[in-house]
Amino acid sequence: SDTDLYKEVVEYLMKGEGIDDSKIISIHDSFYQIYIRQISYGKKTCIGYLIEFIDRTLEKKYYKQIEEYNVSLEKEVAEKTANILHIKDMMVLGMAEMVESRDSSTGGHIKRTSGVIKVFSSKLQEYGDQLHIDETFLQQVVKAAPMHDLGKIAIDDAVLRKPGKYTEEEYAEMKRHAAEGARIVENILCGVEENDFVEIAKNIAHFHHEKWNGKGYPEGLKEDEIPLCARIMAVADVFDAVSEKRCYREAMPLEKCFSIISEGSGQDFDPLLVEIFMDIRDKVEAIYHEIYEEA
Repeated sequence: SDTDLYKEVVEYLMKGEGIDDSKIISIHDSFYQIYIRQISYGKKTCIGYLIEFIDRTLEKKYYKQIEEYNVSLEKEVAEKTANILHIKDMMVLGMAEMVESRDSSTGGHIKRTSGVIKVFSSKLQEYGDQLHIDETFLQQVVKAAPMHDLGKIAIDDAVLRKPGKYTEEEYAEMKRHAAEGARIVENILCGVEENDFVEIAKNIAHFHHEKWNGKGYPEGLKEDEIPLCARIMAVADVFDAVSEKRCYREAMPLEKCFSIISEGSGQDFDPLLVEIFMDIRDKVEAIYHEIYEEA
């Protein structure tokens, strides 16, 4: 190994590099830092070189071990963080499904609306510039969609499970679920999720019953006053609601469901979103046909 080290130094000198500088040379599993100084006689004459060797092998191995440890630690932290987030997401989804189980008229609503929001968001990516949104926003909408009705947990069972149409007082009670949902979502997510996602999840829960013409609830917002995420959710929510059987009416065929969305353009729904939604009709129908076959 001494011969190899000697060859490395000679080649380094022959290249004319590194004079009055230092270099790390690797020989097999060892590392050496060399300092080369020119020895001169008078002002110009070079009579030789002074070469200093410092063994850096242990330091290099130590740094390598630290690097490997850091990589391993980062991987472990990432895996545990992902696991914690997954558990949290499952807990939130579990809460949503628990709320849904109390409302006997909306079984499977979360699964269906979540599927529709996923394919809807995929199409909406093509309109990113026009809608001033990006992929991250749409991913967060998909993630937040199952939480849109969490506020129903605060609604009395006598109202939530009533097998018939609501009185005015009961309907007022039911409408509270929008504001309650925003409050519950904030309490669950604040401090454990990024602020942007918390805001999207809150807005979806709070405003998915608002209408484009301002005649929705709870705030009577209209057009662009309604957050885009809630306008997206509103289309999927109403589509699914009319597709399912209620105690006071039969389930509507998909053809009729699409007609209701189309007729609601500019009244209940954002006209551009309706146009985009109709473009994915085949994908939406596929979701419902698959679910009906499973049932």
